[in-house]
Amino acid sequence: MHQKLLFRADHVGSLLRPANIKDARYKHFEKKTASLTELKSVEDNEIKKAIKLQEELGFKVVTDGEFRRSFWHYDFLEGLDGFELEERESGVQFSGAKLRPFFPVIKGKIDFPSDHPMLEHFKFVLKNTKVVPKIAIPGPSCCHFRTTPKDIYPKEYVDNEKLFYDIAQAYKKAVKEFYSIGCRYLQMDDIFFAYLCDPNHRSTRTKFGEDPDVLIEKYAWMLNEAIKERPEDMVIGMHLCRGNFKSNYAAQGAYDPAVDAVFNKIDLDIYFMEYDDERSGGLEPLKYLPKGNKRVFPGFITTKKGKLETVEFLEEKFEEASKYVSINQLGVAPQCGFSSTEEGNIISFDDQKRKLELVIETSNKIWNE
Repeated sequence: MHQKLLFRADHVGSLLRPANIKDARYKHFEKKTASLTELKSVEDNEIKKAIKLQEELGFKVVTDGEFRRSFWHYDFLEGLDGFELEERESGVQFSGAKLRPFFPVIKGKIDFPSDHPMLEHFKFVLKNTKVVPKIAIPGPSCCHFRTTPKDIYPKEYVDNEKLFYDIAQAYKKAVKEFYSIGCRYLQMDDIFFAYLCDPNHRSTRTKFGEDPDVLIEKYAWMLNEAIKERPEDMVIGMHLCRGNFKSNYAAQGAYDPAVDAVFNKIDLDIYFMEYDDERSGGLEPLKYLPKGNKRVFPGFITTKKGKLETVEFLEEKFEEASKYVSINQLGVAPQCGFSSTEEGNIISFDDQKRKLELVIETSNKIWNE
């Protein structure tokens, strides 16, 4: 009665934003000439089309493409009690571009409100799909990693232990709220475990007076604390990458420093792991995945470039991966979303569709699913 639904073919969640959504957002947020109702009507129609596309391609799990968001993470954080977004002069630097200059600031006690906007986002997908609806939210580590010490105002949060405890409790509420409205597949984009494998990011945390290895352990504790009491039929996935903005990245480094905590200290079901170029290191860390029902989706299909991989290439990569983990504990998905922010990656809608088709084709070829 409480069976978890695990699939071989999946994708991280975000999809390229259609032009009319970008236009509607511009008219509402910038020009102030379109109402929120008008914006929502455009979003609703385009999300229905995106759901239909995923279903027609053969996916057994679908998302709303994150069409209602500007950022994969900040929209969720802004909906939490205690957080605000501030606009500044210069944004976070990626390899070849800068994010729009918005930064999360902690102004009060962190909590998850029962009217968080993304609860309604999920309900819409649930209502409009014939398969399993999934929603991806930033993992708990994002609340800490994306705020600098000077942007954390409450005095009690000078102590990271108190901050981490409140973050974990807020996410525990989020898990319960999503489950209560029908969510059986919740994905945590907890990418900062991978950032903490990057020497430059590790150095930055050290300058803040923090030990990167201790942070990895604390981040694992937060996420596990948030999900450990979930009902048996609720799947929790985790996405790991090194940044994705207009086809640019923000970190590099193999998974080795974080892999034990990620695989063995968090009660997760699914791992989406970036593996589309040399920045991710080798596949050897997969050997630490415990035998059983946990499943890894090594992202050999890139969302950063339009060039299409082949089934033969992917078969070779999965054969290599199976040297470290059973093929029965593997699945196929792209290495990241196609549009982590509303700008989207520098690929075409046709590129996106072909890569999603390739996911299904590879799943059928390797696992006959």
